[in-house]
Amino acid sequence: MAFGKILGGLAGWAFMGPVGGIIGVALGHVFEEVFRGDMSVEQPTSDYRKRYQSTQRPQTGSGDFAASLIVLTAAMMKADGKILKSELAYVKAFFNKQFTENQTGEYLQTLKRVLEQDIDVRPVCEQIRYFMDHSGRLLLVQYLAGIAKSDGNVDVSERNMLFRIAQYLGVRSIDVQSLLHLEENNLDSAYAVLELKQGASDDEVKKAYRKMAVKYHPDKVAHLGEEHKLAAEKKFVAVQNAYEKIKKSRD
Repeated sequence: MAFGKILGGLAGWAFMGPVGGIIGVALGHVFEEVFRGDMSVEQPTSDYRKRYQSTQRPQTGSGDFAASLIVLTAAMMKADGKILKSELAYVKAFFNKQFTENQTGEYLQTLKRVLEQDIDVRPVCEQIRYFMDHSGRLLLVQYLAGIAKSDGNVDVSERNMLFRIAQYLGVRSIDVQSLLHLEENNLDSAYAVLELKQGASDDEVKKAYRKMAVKYHPDKVAHLGEEHKLAAEKKFVAVQNAYEKIKKSRD
């Protein structure tokens, strides 16, 4: 498998630290040939911090985001201690929905190899949090919440892993709750999407809507690529729909 066809563009911060170690093992000799003498997959977890502690941190690219998503997707799938063929089918369908056919094939091949490894999510998330802005981390959790819900039921182990990952990424629990209600079409979910209780005043609803519209604006993740911007628009539209549903219920 040629390197150019594996996680295209992945040559940034995700090739260092714990994320790079996991992806490096997944890519095997290809990784070693490309980066021999530069970055070792066995370098200390804190190495990425040392490299950038006195310089500006690089912007997260599409390859860095893809590597992060693949590693955390594997962690979600392994949360209950077993990997089912049905889960792989769900993830494949999810990737097909979000990415191009070529990307999906590349990502799934890498994911299957990552699934063979033990994943300590804390250092992985610490590296992601160090380099990725909050909007990107929110989008990661949005993807993971979608995967957790893909079979129509969020298992306790999946839920626990999702909230654990979010905590390590610096994403609030209330944001996770909002993302879990993203595709539900009822009034309770509308309040959850806007991170509100049903007793909120009209003014509180309006303020929450404006705050959420800014936080989830698709332009905030435009640098990650068009496919991720389109996914962010899904949350943005859900925020608008939730606001309209609440307003309509009060008319």
